[in-house]
Amino acid sequence: MINTGKLAGRTLFITGASRGIGKAIALKAARDGANIVVAAKTAEPHTKLPGTIYTAADEIEKAGGRAFPCVVDVRDEQQVRTAVQQAAAKFGGIDIVVNNASAISLTNTPDTEMKRYDLMHSINTRGTFLVSKECLPYLEKSNHAHILNISPPLSMKAKWFGPHVAYTMAKYGMSMCVLGMAAEFKDRGIAVNALWPRTAIHTAAIEMLTGPDSASWSRKPEIMADAAYAILSREPKQFTGQFFIDDEVLESVGVKDLTDYACVRENADNLMIDFFVEAKGAPADSATAPEPSAAAAPAPATADTGDDRIPQLFKKIESLLSPEIVGKTQAVYQFNISGDRQSTWFLDLKNGSGACGNGTPPGAPDATLSMNSNNFFDMFSGKLKAAPAYMSGKLKISGDFQKALKLEKLMKALKSKL
Repeated sequence: MINTGKLAGRTLFITGASRGIGKAIALKAARDGANIVVAAKTAEPHTKLPGTIYTAADEIEKAGGRAFPCVVDVRDEQQVRTAVQQAAAKFGGIDIVVNNASAISLTNTPDTEMKRYDLMHSINTRGTFLVSKECLPYLEKSNHAHILNISPPLSMKAKWFGPHVAYTMAKYGMSMCVLGMAAEFKDRGIAVNALWPRTAIHTAAIEMLTGPDSASWSRKPEIMADAAYAILSREPKQFTGQFFIDDEVLESVGVKDLTDYACVRENADNLMIDFFVEAKGAPADSATAPEPSAAAAPAPATADTGDDRIPQLFKKIESLLSPEIVGKTQAVYQFNISGDRQSTWFLDLKNGSGACGNGTPPGAPDATLSMNSNNFFDMFSGKLKAAPAYMSGKLKISGDFQKALKLEKLMKALKSKL
């Protein structure tokens, strides 16, 4: 999407702008000659994540914008207030706020530590509210005032809450800020809207969560940057309280071919649907993920082994187990398999040389995976990857999400031998 110059001279206060989607939005606006406040925590290089507020600022200025890097933890009221005041003094005001900073933990209720719960709510919901509140006096003076939250459309369907209620609550808190502030600020000429991706977006943080293969079924952050740019270029009095999806925004401004946004062009039509949205073209009441039901509960250990292919598959897996695989994985899995007949299986990749079999594991599993027999077989034969299966609702995960995704490496090793 070509820059139009509509953000030239405007000042954007962007949280989490040192990398990922936040930085992509910053660079897009910078090409218009915008002023960018890089409000993020990373002042020193991170051991696992690339970029700091200073490297981002350097890129912004090379792209044609003016940058002001600020060390900001959105949980810290004084840090936020100081950064907002300093930014307004430097650039003469604030026109646009992008609440992008966010924390994620895809865990169910028993496996969500309260410190993780507090982190998500403090950054996502409270941080969004705080930054918007502190920027409000300056937005009221602007003739182009926008607040854009990188948060999902609100929907009270249980399928969005069941797998990770704490995370959903925290992200929906950002969206509720849109709903409430849009109504509250409507007469003040401030547009308050949300933007969310249709598909997975490949960032360093997501790669840490889902593994290096995530690029193969993701889009680049630039699709979110272009969609944000289209929204923020509009007259704020013409729309507010909207929950936008990136591809719909781009199509509305004439961008029909989204192929170039795919990290891997060959996979442009086979991307993973992101959280909280239906697959494009799905009916409004369709379910990307099944509603919680008795079938999703752990199946009891039983002599009935379900699909006849599954016992054979586990025999092959057992023959391939080794101390090396156990050492690399260090996890115990339980599989609750549904279909014409239900069955429960386990895979111990934590103890000795490994073990597997019918029934529940001898000790508590690190991760429990629930799916139907066809999806289970496809996953272990390499036809279906765990992360896309989870996000599309074909796989339900409880326990340690990251350990569950470690199965990707095991499946790759076994694929040629099964």
